[in-house]
Amino acid sequence: MAKPFKLSVRAVILDEQGQCLLIRRSSACKNFVGQWEWPGGKVDPGEDFVAALVREVREETSLAVEISGLAGATQYEMAKANVILLCLEARRIVGEVHLSDEHDDAEWVPLAQLHQHSLTDQVRTFMLEYVQRRVSEGHE
Repeated sequence: MAKPFKLSVRAVILDEQGQCLLIRRSSACKNFVGQWEWPGGKVDPGEDFVAALVREVREETSLAVEISGLAGATQYEMAKANVILLCLEARRIVGEVHLSDEHDDAEWVPLAQLHQHSLTDQVRTFMLEYVQRRVSEGHE
């Protein structure tokens, strides 16, 4: 039997200086402990993906965000599912970063320094390709 496809969403939250928010997965997580990622998570059945992203960002960081564009999409395989990952660019509307138990650290990182972090293995290449696109478009 083929693995089901699941939709996951991530927010590339950019500040005025062009830095993005990275959060590090804590030991409370089943997978990818100690690795850095953009905030986000699974889309619940029947849930709009933008609503899911806004909800996940608030749950993980306490930030209220608005979506400003598409960062891109990729896919990867997990033990029980194929994951389609949709990444959207976002801006903080209000709030300071307060992490949930799923994460134990947060950093605003210049895009050009993203490669210096231990990024989640399944999406590391995608994240670095996003940075290259932004830099080549003059957004860095």
